[in-house]
Amino acid sequence: MRLGRKPVLAGLAVLALAGGLVWWWGHERVYPGTDDAYVGAHVLTVVPEVSGRIAELAVDENDHVAAGDLMFRIEDRALKAAVDQARARADAALQSAGAAAREVAAAEAELDVARAARREAEADYLRQEGLFRRNDVSQSALDRALAARDRALAEETAAAQQLARAQASLGDEGDRNAGVREALAALQMAEIDLDHATVTAPESGWIANIDLRPGSVVTAGQALFSLVGDAEWWIEANFKETDLTRIRPGQPAAIGIDLCPALDLTGRVASIGPGAGAVFSLLPAQNATGNWVKVTRRIPVRIALDPVPEAARFCLKAGASATATVDTTAAPGP
Repeated sequence: MRLGRKPVLAGLAVLALAGGLVWWWGHERVYPGTDDAYVGAHVLTVVPEVSGRIAELAVDENDHVAAGDLMFRIEDRALKAAVDQARARADAALQSAGAAAREVAAAEAELDVARAARREAEADYLRQEGLFRRNDVSQSALDRALAARDRALAEETAAAQQLARAQASLGDEGDRNAGVREALAALQMAEIDLDHATVTAPESGWIANIDLRPGSVVTAGQALFSLVGDAEWWIEANFKETDLTRIRPGQPAAIGIDLCPALDLTGRVASIGPGAGAVFSLLPAQNATGNWVKVTRRIPVRIALDPVPEAARFCLKAGASATATVDTTAAPGP
């Protein structure tokens, strides 16, 4: 009895479907992939360090800048005046410290003179005392010598006190002087503020979310716009937790970008997240009902992209959708 053609074809179709499912299951196990992936890049928030009016704006929305390029400049006349004022105060502090040092030197010289005069007066008194004992001089001569010695001693004491006051007024010498250090620190801060009036790009990238015009008033610490860096790109791929049994840092990955379907990129697993994304949300979900259904969680895996050709860089946009497939047959990297 001959079998009909339709049952045979149906059987072959079932076998083909089963074989395809087996192949797909094995392939997914060895080459886990996900389309829950996005392009990542460093996004810097540009904020001014000083307040003022925008005097010059050199960038606009979607402009590309290289590291060190001027982005904007804040009106700096007041800042320059502050530097001049701080420099004048520093000069005055240095001059004051110099004058105090000269006063100390003069007081030291006066003390040396007073000390020498006191020694001479003491020697004269001792000589007059010896002569008086031999009745060679009168009592009045001895009294005059004693009075001269006492005056010299008092003058030496006064000179020593004057030196102490001058030294206390001087403090430490040179740049160690407290007043000088304070004035120099104020000058340095004024110069730093002046430097901050000119804002340059910290790295190369693209300007985003800018709403500035020349004449706009900005304040220190105010978020002005974003700079999307183009020096380093990665893929933030969210894999099912059951796929992580074989994924290890260093394994190669194939990357697709939805923006450019024909573009094939490569990368390597850089790191595996410490927890599911929901854990780090502001209000993590809590199931307090009895109708609980177990859901496979997704864990973020960061894939560092290999160098991208210059012509393909247009396809890299922060937050753009992507796909990622990891080759778990390869040995993990260092």
